[in-house]
Amino acid sequence: MNDADVSKQIHQMVAFIRQEAEEKANEISVSAEEEFNIEKLQLVEAEKKKIRQEYERKEKQVEIRKKIEYSMQLNASRIKVLQAQDDLVNSMREAAGKELLHVSGHHLSYKNLLKELIVQSLLRLKEPSVLLRCRKDDGPLVESVLESAKNEYAEKANVYPPDISVDDVYLPPAPRHYDAHELFCSGGVVLASKDGKIVFENTLDARLDVVFRKKLPEIRRRLFGQVSA
Repeated sequence: MNDADVSKQIHQMVAFIRQEAEEKANEISVSAEEEFNIEKLQLVEAEKKKIRQEYERKEKQVEIRKKIEYSMQLNASRIKVLQAQDDLVNSMREAAGKELLHVSGHHLSYKNLLKELIVQSLLRLKEPSVLLRCRKDDGPLVESVLESAKNEYAEKANVYPPDISVDDVYLPPAPRHYDAHELFCSGGVVLASKDGKIVFENTLDARLDVVFRKKLPEIRRRLFGQVSA
């Protein structure tokens, strides 16, 4: 084989190797492109999933915040309604308290009321000897009805008339105007056993408190209707 044949054969081998290398390179390139596209798609889908999950998480947070804000606003509204109801009830209590200040101004009716309060107190205490306390201004009226009150009690309880001592320590006077922050007494009496162990407060203010507490559910029902539990 001469040199020309050898050279030709070498060229053919180089061309074959080159073609095979190019085909292999092209095959690798196509395969790499496919893998790249698959991985890119997977990454894109993964990112989309993360974005959807983040969006859903934030959407849930927004819904939770909305529910919390609604609940807070609803509770605040309820508190305002309850406060307004309490204010109205308290204003009624204050109005009733103001009316008590006029009771002692009606001399004859107040005198009879004092006697009834004393009799009622004696019936509650059922003591043979008691101490009576009243307002200083009511002293003369109390003294004027004391005897008839003792006799009426004795007749109702079927006992001897009790010994009643009028205390020289007086209940607070009536205020010139209604003020819940100062000590005052709208009228009535306080009776106690001689040893001071049993005390029955039968002032107009105490009776108003008792009646108001007792009637409070009915007052609320009449003002605001039936409230479901």
